[in-house]
Amino acid sequence: MKVLFLLLLSPLQGVGANGHREEDFRFCGDRNQTQESSVIYEHNRDSISIENTAQALIIKGPYSPNRRKSSYKYSLPPPLGRYRFCIYWFESNRTLWLAYGKQSILLGGDPSSSIPQRQESQKTERTSAYIFNVSYIVKGGKNTSTDAKVEYSFPAFPASMPVWEQDVEKQLTSLDSLLAQPPAPAMGATEQQRLRRKLGELEKMLAKVELEGQNQTFGNATVHATVLRVQPSQAPQHLTFASQREEGGEVQGFTVDLPSSLFMMVKEREEVVEHRVLLMDINRQTMFQDENSSHVLGNKVVSISLVDTVVANLSDPVVLTFFHDQLPTNVTPLCVFWQEDTSASSGSWDSYGCTTVTGSSQTECKCNHLTYFAVLLVSSPDITPVHRNYLSIITYVGCLISALASICTIFFLYFRSKQRDQITSMHIHMNLLVAIFILDVTFLISEHLAGSGSEAVCRVGGLLLHFALLSCLTWMGIEGYNLYRLVIEVFNAYHDHFLRKLCLVGWGFPFCCVMLILLASWTNYGSFSIPIYESVDGRSINATICWITNPLIHNIVNLGFFSLVFLFNSVMLGAMVREILRQNKKGHKLKHLLALFGLSVLLGIPWALIFFSFTSGVFCLVSLYIFTIINSLQGFLIFLWYWTMVLQARKSPDSQSSSDSAKLQPSSS
Repeated sequence: MKVLFLLLLSPLQGVGANGHREEDFRFCGDRNQTQESSVIYEHNRDSISIENTAQALIIKGPYSPNRRKSSYKYSLPPPLGRYRFCIYWFESNRTLWLAYGKQSILLGGDPSSSIPQRQESQKTERTSAYIFNVSYIVKGGKNTSTDAKVEYSFPAFPASMPVWEQDVEKQLTSLDSLLAQPPAPAMGATEQQRLRRKLGELEKMLAKVELEGQNQTFGNATVHATVLRVQPSQAPQHLTFASQREEGGEVQGFTVDLPSSLFMMVKEREEVVEHRVLLMDINRQTMFQDENSSHVLGNKVVSISLVDTVVANLSDPVVLTFFHDQLPTNVTPLCVFWQEDTSASSGSWDSYGCTTVTGSSQTECKCNHLTYFAVLLVSSPDITPVHRNYLSIITYVGCLISALASICTIFFLYFRSKQRDQITSMHIHMNLLVAIFILDVTFLISEHLAGSGSEAVCRVGGLLLHFALLSCLTWMGIEGYNLYRLVIEVFNAYHDHFLRKLCLVGWGFPFCCVMLILLASWTNYGSFSIPIYESVDGRSINATICWITNPLIHNIVNLGFFSLVFLFNSVMLGAMVREILRQNKKGHKLKHLLALFGLSVLLGIPWALIFFSFTSGVFCLVSLYIFTIINSLQGFLIFLWYWTMVLQARKSPDSQSSSDSAKLQPSSS
């Protein structure tokens, strides 16, 4: 209407166009119409060009006249003569207009704009004709005059050029082909960054794409993109979007609920013609791999963004709901977003600002910002954070008490004079208590060594902790062998240097093992992170200790060696039970029970409870509590057992019943 109003004020045909000052680009010239002619408009992405012939005025511009046709023909006024025409480019409403004499024609632009009736162009004979009195102006510049020519061309500004559906589909196809390639064994950060850069280019195109209707979805493979258009007159309002249902995957679909506070952030911006919400549905985790190789539910990453607006600290959260099958009991879902690390050209998953609400077949993510979202599957035992804290307290307090009790028991055993065979058993007990003391101390300081920041110190701490563990297992095996000598052998003969040989095995074997592991690779010991999920604050953290960095070595050496010791000592304990039942006498039941309990602790039988931690439910929780209490207090329990047996012997001395607990039998054979 402004263009038509200016034309009415002009004394010449079309000269009023010169008075217009709101356009981003204007081209004006005179055309001598010598015959019936028309205007032909063609879509040209890279430039604006004007060509004149006797039969037609041919204009090419970056705005398409129609989504399915790239060329249109408009009839010009039949009177012949000289006409002043101007071409206007309005970036604010993304349109290209032609003012020809007193006629105003919309050449191309927003599909929702009204376009005069037109007919499709046809090939016609062209006779060149000059355009004279030419001038053009770019917004912010000066009005420039130029010589008369047949054709003029001006580059279109890339930032202002419109984007069409074909452009978006082409970019999506290119991205899909890259993601469809077989993933490399270890994709580098540079390759991931390149893919995310491609994704960023796609988002920029979606921000400017010409839409049909209020929303439109692009793509049909790995990446889907949906653009939602919200008119300012309709905002603020809640906006809900539901994806199409997917079959055969871990995630069957998702919904997005955008609060009204999201649109209130840009309500006062007068230059906003419309709000655009971009939703990206990415079914491949290829470009979002962190250092921990985190597993994303269904490999689905959903991006939510508001064009030209950074959204953070929303008063009402954005709610993203994922629908999926029932998850395993040992897996906990955690809502996270992708945090880009510009300094390292990589990124990581973070849960700050997001709350996770879990259900049997859906996970609800409530976040106060917009970015790339996903649901991580965090492996977690069936233990709540409260029970985990209780177990940690029991472990640390138990290890401290056990270390002190082990020292006290070592002193009492050392100063107690006995027969030669009994001294051998006492020294075996003492060596086991020394190993328990080293294990307790190294475990108590291991986490502090890991936090010291020194790799060398942490490697030494991990080596000592492993040495102490193997020493405990070895001396528990020696306790079983000593029980075999005292109970099974017919003649309990004393062997020369027997204790020295036992010490060589008890301390030498663990030392050789850790040295071989260290010589194989000095990186086998060091900082080891144990993933822990704390649902109290919704963050995923790691507990770090100095330990074996290679899980395979731990499984083969530690679990394998313990299994052998456990089987051997179980046989020895069974032989002891048979011996007690054979010699069972009235009045000795309590003493027999105490002897069996003490032997079980000495032989490390309660350590087998760790195998029940692989179960789930209440049984797993109970077994872990029993395992933690008994094994963290192993030195203290040996201390109590020793003094209980001594007190029992003092109350009821019997020539047929030894009062020495070190003899490891309820009565003399």
